[in-house]
Amino acid sequence: MRFRTPIQAIFLGLALGIFLWLGMGQNPILAAPLEALAQRTDSAIVSAQQDFSALESAVDQYLMAMPKGYYTISKVEELKSLMAQRQPLLVDVRSPSEYRLGHIPGATNIPLQQMARHLDQIPSDRPVVLYCSTGYRSAMGVMTLHLLNYDNVQGFPPSFAAWQAAGEAIAQ
Repeated sequence: MRFRTPIQAIFLGLALGIFLWLGMGQNPILAAPLEALAQRTDSAIVSAQQDFSALESAVDQYLMAMPKGYYTISKVEELKSLMAQRQPLLVDVRSPSEYRLGHIPGATNIPLQQMARHLDQIPSDRPVVLYCSTGYRSAMGVMTLHLLNYDNVQGFPPSFAAWQAAGEAIAQ
């Protein structure tokens, strides 16, 4: 892994934890241990809460400083123009079964869950565009790659659904 700073490693862990937590919903099996932990008032917990507050503030400042639309391609026409001019590597981060059902022509399939094992396939010297079916997985992939020092990566949040809805070619 190539993190620029330790805070980026912490940020990645925090962000992935939040995404996982949001995906779980309210799980009563996990709720009881978390409530017991929240009731503890020893100095280690207080210190951890203060550290988390400082980290949360730093992450908030970082995110607020990003310009609107940063790291994204927001329209099908923008993606087509980039494809014609700069020939980016298109990475479909959906599952192999989703990819086989149809994908943007020329795209490489690297499922989000396997991205860390395939960094050797992601160049740092030309544009890279990630997409999925709704934009959620590609956003996580873009964030992950940026934390690993890839500054050439963008997401296509309109996703495969927008590409398909625009009547563009689909490879199978």
